[in-house]
Amino acid sequence: MPPHSLKFKIDCIIMLLRNLDLKARLCNGTRMKVCALQNNYIDAEVLTGVSAGKRVFVPRIQLAMSDSNLPFVLKRRQFPVRLAYSMKINKSQGQTFDRVDVYLKKPCFTRGQLYVARSRTRAFKIVICVM
Repeated sequence: MPPHSLKFKIDCIIMLLRNLDLKARLCNGTRMKVCALQNNYIDAEVLTGVSAGKRVFVPRIQLAMSDSNLPFVLKRRQFPVRLAYSMKINKSQGQTFDRVDVYLKKPCFTRGQLYVARSRTRAFKIVICVM
């Protein structure tokens, strides 16, 4: 479930957290830039995939919290997005970036994970910070 409070500004980068329209390629993980904010929708420009450059509207949708510890189902209407200035390596799979910075707080648990991180760029302009 997306965070309860969303604080966006024009030109910030967001990521979809739900599949909205598979034909229009608005699916989980799609990165977009906010162009305008309204009460019931976000006007955004798609940054990745075959729909890159296309303007889309992201509506508020009803989301249900699936916590089995509650005796009731919590539902709320909100935007299925979150800020996306950074993302985990597995979420970046299938996308291409001009530059990738990798912060490895812990070692990668498989060799393929580091390969995915390195192969997301058009050129080998990648900065790896190992801590």
